Amino acid sequence: MAVAKMLFSDVETFLDSHPELFEDYLNRKGSYGMVEKWLKNHQASKSPVAASPAEPREEKSAALKDSWASKCDGLQRRASQKELRKTFARSKAINVNRTYDEHVNSRAQEPLTSMRRRALLRKASSLPPTTAHILSALLESRVNIPQYPSTAVDFKYYLKEHNEREFFLELVKDISNDLDLTSLSYKILVFVCIMVDADRCSLFLVEGTGNKKTLVSKFFDVHAGTTVLPSMNSDEVQVPWGKGIIGYVAEHGETVNIPDAYQDRRFSDEIDKLTGYKTKSLLCMPIRNSDGEIIGVAQAINKNSSGELFSEDDEKVLQMYLPFCGIAISNAQLFAASRKEYDRSRALLEVVNDLFEEQTDLEKIVRKIMHRAQTLLKCERCSVQLLEDIESPVVKFTKSFELLSPKCSADTESSFKDSMEKSSYSDWLINNSIAELVASTGLPVNISDAYQDPRFDAEADQFSDFHIRSVLCVPIWNSNHQIIGVAQVLNRLDGKPFDDADQRLFENVPILQAFVIFCGLGINNTIMYDQVKKSWAKQSVALDVLSYHATCSKTEVDKFKAANIPLVCELGIDKLSFDDFSLDVDAMVTAVLRMFMELGIVPKFKIEYETLCRWLLTVRKNYRMVLYHNWRHAFNVCQCMFAMLTTAGFQETLTEVEILALIVGCVCHDLDHRGTNNAFQAKTGSALALLYGTSATLEHHHFNHAVMILQSEGHNIFSNLSSTEYSDLMQLLKQSILATDLTLYFENRNTFFELVSNGEYNWNVKAHRDMCRSMMMTACDLGAVTKPWEISRKVAELVTSEFFEQGDRERSELKLTPSAIFDRNRKDELPGLQLEWIDGICAPLYETLVKLNPKLQPMVDMIRANRAKWEELNNKRQHGHSISAPASPCSGDSPESSGCLVSKTGSSPCCSETPPASVS
Repeated sequence: MAVAKMLFSDVETFLDSHPELFEDYLNRKGSYGMVEKWLKNHQASKSPVAASPAEPREEKSAALKDSWASKCDGLQRRASQKELRKTFARSKAINVNRTYDEHVNSRAQEPLTSMRRRALLRKASSLPPTTAHILSALLESRVNIPQYPSTAVDFKYYLKEHNEREFFLELVKDISNDLDLTSLSYKILVFVCIMVDADRCSLFLVEGTGNKKTLVSKFFDVHAGTTVLPSMNSDEVQVPWGKGIIGYVAEHGETVNIPDAYQDRRFSDEIDKLTGYKTKSLLCMPIRNSDGEIIGVAQAINKNSSGELFSEDDEKVLQMYLPFCGIAISNAQLFAASRKEYDRSRALLEVVNDLFEEQTDLEKIVRKIMHRAQTLLKCERCSVQLLEDIESPVVKFTKSFELLSPKCSADTESSFKDSMEKSSYSDWLINNSIAELVASTGLPVNISDAYQDPRFDAEADQFSDFHIRSVLCVPIWNSNHQIIGVAQVLNRLDGKPFDDADQRLFENVPILQAFVIFCGLGINNTIMYDQVKKSWAKQSVALDVLSYHATCSKTEVDKFKAANIPLVCELGIDKLSFDDFSLDVDAMVTAVLRMFMELGIVPKFKIEYETLCRWLLTVRKNYRMVLYHNWRHAFNVCQCMFAMLTTAGFQETLTEVEILALIVGCVCHDLDHRGTNNAFQAKTGSALALLYGTSATLEHHHFNHAVMILQSEGHNIFSNLSSTEYSDLMQLLKQSILATDLTLYFENRNTFFELVSNGEYNWNVKAHRDMCRSMMMTACDLGAVTKPWEISRKVAELVTSEFFEQGDRERSELKLTPSAIFDRNRKDELPGLQLEWIDGICAPLYETLVKLNPKLQPMVDMIRANRAKWEELNNKRQHGHSISAPASPCSGDSPESSGCLVSKTGSSPCCSETPPASVS
């Protein structure tokens, strides 16, 4: 049978015209998968679509009609198992973390949505980024108390009359959802009144532990008609443990049902006198927690029906209901305790924030700490007293800070202001006696009744304007576990004594190491800051004095500024064989000035001539008068570098910035040298070793000293350089000075030697240029070995004399036997050590540099000539001929005018503690 060809649009039009046919077909033929697919594509809402205020009422009605949740549609969707699971999981996710929120009353029933969490986090980001603010915002975004509107009393009476099962479940559900102890206590009393038809009810909760238990109630005489919570400002009622019927029930755990209260000897009419209410019949029953411990007592008073008494049925009903109350009260107490810990933790975080915000003023930080303590402990007075000397066994306080709570004075504003500024003498005397005890023993003192404690001076307190009831005094420790003061709080505002929780707040508990630890840290840091400021001031004065005496005078500057500078040929400073002892102290300064001008440095970098003279004279003044590492040695190194740059032609290869860095580095490379090597600094644990470490200790000090001189007023010869040139120059200068440490030389020399020997050295490679400059600095530092024999031997004797002095100090101060090079008892071994020195360290370096620049060949030739002389002396020593020791380390020159150029202190053999034979 042929089927007529149908268009889809025709079928759709037909179904639109016959909706009942489509619905019938869907009910008969539709599958579960089709419905699920339709729901997925249309994202059906689970609740009626809420129209905005701007939408017309007709559109809102249409939206409700189209919604699956609308009853008028007539088609109710049955939730699939998958949807039910999603809904359940979603509800759990919403409610599982809801425990408490400060502002819940202002937004009751508001779900904790992700939008609200994001808003709270945005709020946090707008606050200062402190730990306390961030944590508070995070907690607030996750913490909320469940709030369910309590069912009306009239409805509960209705349920009691018509469906006792639903009535009981409703009461249980209502208290199970409340974690606020105040609200919960009120609900329990109202519900007990309804259950047993009592006129009044009271609830007493157990406080304290051990022998200090009491029964406390802030809610009594509550009846079913109460519509609001009782005033929280009313004084609470306390019943001693075991006293009266309430105390008897709490102590023995028995139910008491009395038809006539006044006929029972256990009954106390104190509360009746207090409230003015006449108690007749009475039903009193203990409330237990899940562990069976008594945590409270519920009391129903006077049946509403005239003449009736509480029956056994009333007892049974309460016996079934109160266990649920016990669980709810325990949960509320646990929550209250956690909330209290949260508040304390938050306050402690704020203390930490205060510590980081204010560490410069002791009084400010102590006042902040006292204010936090007063807020946490709710006390009338708080004081902090600091010890004058924490090392002294005698307790003496040097500073005292006190803060009086505004709540304990009628004139709040003036009292608070006055308390911040002064305290009476009697207060100080009373506080001081207990504070001294705590400071001397290191143990906290917690006095619940001051007049009953023998340590308290009650007589002095009677003459004071401020009367003390209770005292909590604890020591304040620093990070070294030393007592630096005491913290003392007086009189809780609620009249109670300070409990264990208050004391623990000031002791070592897991809450961020507790409040007093932060007090100690904050106070100690502030005191240390004050000490640092004083030390800095002393240092600043000392540096100012030293700077004055370490810088050259204006007369000297004017003298050299006006002096005629000899030519290079007159000075002979361009020769590789220059005589290191040919110039006097002032002539060496003029020679360096000539080097700067000859190299074109002065005009190129726009160095002011007066500044150059001042800088050079100050550098000279900052070299110490030691035998070898003095101003003459610095000049000789600089002259050797000048000869290599000009005569050997390195000036044509290096850049002008590199040349400036090398010349300045040579002049400054041994600034403030003490005549001892790096190993000696490490052995003695000197200030330099502590400051710079044990790697290139002296070299780092020389560089920093050079920088200090450059930064002194009128000494910056680099002031006209661009920022890029200045940055590059300082890096090159540091590299040049550190290169004089032979440890760095040994690290790089094998690589450098191989590059040159294999013909792979490339001036265009930065690493190659860096190595070459370092090798040039070392070659200049050891340059005395390349000078004529008489000069070279004289320098070697100077170096040896300086090393002998270090060896003498090692023997006398460190009780060590110095190595051969530092031991004056083995001075006859000098020729052999020099041979090892030349063969192991010097000759390979200069021979490699000659391969790179043949113009340095005279240096190698002179080394070989000097080696032959040392070998001749060594042979004579080995054959028993004595070698005369140097007549004088300085050969007639003063330490200021003498010097040598063989080696760097710390090198071998003249500067290391290992003989040259060990160097290969």
